[in-house]
Amino acid sequence: MGRVDQKIAIVTGGGNGIGRAIAERLAAEGAIVTVTDQNPAAGKAVADAVDTIQFLEHDVRIEADWAKVMDNVLKKHGRLDILINNAGILATESSQDVESTSLNQWQAVNAVNSEGVFLGCQHGIGAHESNRGSIVNLSSIAALMATPHLFAYGASKAAVRQLTKTVAVHCGRKGYRIRCNSVHPGVIETSMGDQVMALGGGNVKEKWAARIAAIPLGEGRDRDDVASCVLFLASDEARHVTGAALVVDGGMTIE
Repeated sequence: MGRVDQKIAIVTGGGNGIGRAIAERLAAEGAIVTVTDQNPAAGKAVADAVDTIQFLEHDVRIEADWAKVMDNVLKKHGRLDILINNAGILATESSQDVESTSLNQWQAVNAVNSEGVFLGCQHGIGAHESNRGSIVNLSSIAALMATPHLFAYGASKAAVRQLTKTVAVHCGRKGYRIRCNSVHPGVIETSMGDQVMALGGGNVKEKWAARIAAIPLGEGRDRDDVASCVLFLASDEARHVTGAALVVDGGMTIE
């Protein structure tokens, strides 16, 4: 029996990167997974590869899309056990410091990264309410430390952390059996990581090497390391864990 056997799960932004790794890991541990994504080709590729994964096209910024996703899952399965709010973007423009970030960029990043998580939590609570369940929000170490080169992104991920704590307390005080936790990846080798290294120009490989050298554990990790932490929080093994920030950064935020 898997660690989330027969659990009904939704993973937003599950078409690639960390989201895909999470969806595949949950499915491998017995979950029945709905992957949502704005990219139909990527989402369908994930669903085609695993029998227990279905794909739904979904823009996390749009409330009506959330209603459609929840309606589909509840009609098919009668409940929701796990919601992973993973969908996120880094930037819409190359300039990322406070002086050069435009209002349009600020709003675009926050619409996905913080408003999308807000809508997910709100709709997820309604779907979870009569069941024991888990909401896991993907934040970042950018929520925990100053990120002058990632101004809008860092602020949006800090908002995710605050949302997580507030949802956890709200559900607990209401008597809902719903846990809400956040996961904070550090230097993870994904396409978004490449985007971070490309900001401001310079040699991307050299910038990766310099960033990894600054990690106390001395190595970067991949998306599967994040998926393992999400799996724990989604499972009943974490039944007494709520409001927590699980940092996956090799010790970067210690110093």
